[in-house]
Amino acid sequence: MNESVSNEPAGAAPAAGERVRMSRQELKSSLWLASLYAIRMLGLFLVMPVFALHARTLPGGADPAWVGFAFGAYGLTQALFQIPYGAASDRFGRKPVITAGLLVMAAGSVLAAMADTVTMLAVGRALQGAGAVSAAISALVADSTQDQNRSKAMALIGVMIAMSYAVSLIVGPLLYEHVGLSGIFLVTGGLALLAIGVLWTLVPQPPHAPVKQVRPPVREVLHGDLWRLNAGIFLLHLTQMALFVVLPARLLAAGMAVGDHWKMYLPVGALGFVLMLGPMRSAEMGNRMKPVFLAGVALLALSQAGLAFVPDHVWPLAGLLLVFFTGFNLMEAMLPSLVSRLVPANGRGLALGVYSTCQSLGVFAGGAFGGLVLKYAGSTGVQLASAGLLVVWLLLACSARRWPSAASLRAGAAGKEAARQS
Repeated sequence: MNESVSNEPAGAAPAAGERVRMSRQELKSSLWLASLYAIRMLGLFLVMPVFALHARTLPGGADPAWVGFAFGAYGLTQALFQIPYGAASDRFGRKPVITAGLLVMAAGSVLAAMADTVTMLAVGRALQGAGAVSAAISALVADSTQDQNRSKAMALIGVMIAMSYAVSLIVGPLLYEHVGLSGIFLVTGGLALLAIGVLWTLVPQPPHAPVKQVRPPVREVLHGDLWRLNAGIFLLHLTQMALFVVLPARLLAAGMAVGDHWKMYLPVGALGFVLMLGPMRSAEMGNRMKPVFLAGVALLALSQAGLAFVPDHVWPLAGLLLVFFTGFNLMEAMLPSLVSRLVPANGRGLALGVYSTCQSLGVFAGGAFGGLVLKYAGSTGVQLASAGLLVVWLLLACSARRWPSAASLRAGAAGKEAARQS
């Protein structure tokens, strides 16, 4: 986003109607926290393009449902631990809790690297997911930014996640060809340790310790429109994971060796990221949040429906994957920004914890769902079912009533400043 940077302290209050600019410390904190998030997610994403193929070669790999469960196991434990980690970060501090979670993720990566059965892979993936620090990182972002700048920081995290996802689709097959799945898991553990270094050496301490505030009514934190966003992130990651249960085999059937899959992922991933930037800017700066959001969900549904019917040839698959990646990247950037804007400041931690839990549940459910549907209905069934779920999301999003705009954000900033002065 085209916001300039000021030298004002992080806590400075804006004048009514004035565009709020990020302070240097806010920008530095946001960039490094987004980078930390991306490093962590890159490690988890790297196995996506190759996991299902490798798991078939191990004892237990003949059952697609069990392979799908192992693939999504880390999402289940992520869902179980997101809210406890977030609450612990309120009590013991953000950085110590994030560090503990990253160490757990590194340990799970080592265990998965040693796995010689699908069952052991599932255990390692589950331990990886037990390092569930997304909500704690989001809380640290909230500590480090003014209310009026938080959506920019959250959107930056969404963009960095999208970038790490695109990079993983390119690098994962190349790494697999040279070091195998065990080597990828060891790289994942190393990235978790790198993230700890970034956290303690490059992420600034928030200028003010968070203060306890009166809890808002639950209806303000968990209202219907927030639940629509939570359902959206659940379905986004469910359908993404289900896609990668079947996609690697389809690329093989199209004549692409595993080591060549990057030749598909690199152009469509990079172009999909570029194509989403214009709509995202239009949504943020042009007050077109709802139509852009709905168009993104529609793109996802159309891409999955198309993938159900096209033959396993390179060009049809590439075209539909480009549509999918464009929609996916757009949603990854917009969803966290929307959640951060639609909750009161004193309920943001709880709302982000619930959001992260739904995201992790989607990861788990996608692996299990994809494996089960593949077992009984084949790859066409997986993608038709995914398209149907995305249509359900589109209908839910159409009924949403709260869509933040630049004007409403400025009005909120002016109201808070007037309340402080009264």
